[in-house]
Amino acid sequence: MTRLILKSTLALSVAMLVWCAPHVALAQTVAASASREAPLMAEDPKLEARLVDISQELRCLVCQNESLASSHAELADDLRQEVRALIRSGKSDQEIKDFLVARYGDFVLYRPEVKPLTWVLWFGPFVLLIGAAVFLGVYLRQRRALAAPAALSDEDRAHARQLLKD
Repeated sequence: MTRLILKSTLALSVAMLVWCAPHVALAQTVAASASREAPLMAEDPKLEARLVDISQELRCLVCQNESLASSHAELADDLRQEVRALIRSGKSDQEIKDFLVARYGDFVLYRPEVKPLTWVLWFGPFVLLIGAAVFLGVYLRQRRALAAPAALSDEDRAHARQLLKD
């Protein structure tokens, strides 16, 4: 009986391996092609290095959780072309960022400036954390007060003894 189970398990494993092998090879091919970086678009390596530095500080407006440098969205390609054009026109890094912020808002920056409009982004998590700590402290004090046993008076003790005797 044990041999039959072992043989059937081995046969099933071999069948799964034969069936999965083409799919694994396809997945490895796709993963290898996806892991390759895009070729440099500029003929000037200094310009491309500057583009990468700037685009790592900018957020892709489509992906929203990726930098402009690592995004593969079409809009990201368009924005990188726009940044290349601004670099070629002689704009500084700050001027390029200011242009993109004026066009798309502070959301385009991974680290927006600290100003009244972005105070919620910068200080909101700390305010929420402090608020949660205060709420937790108040809640635990109330719970402790409710859980504390009430002191019995002599009259209540006598009444309890009377009930237990009956």
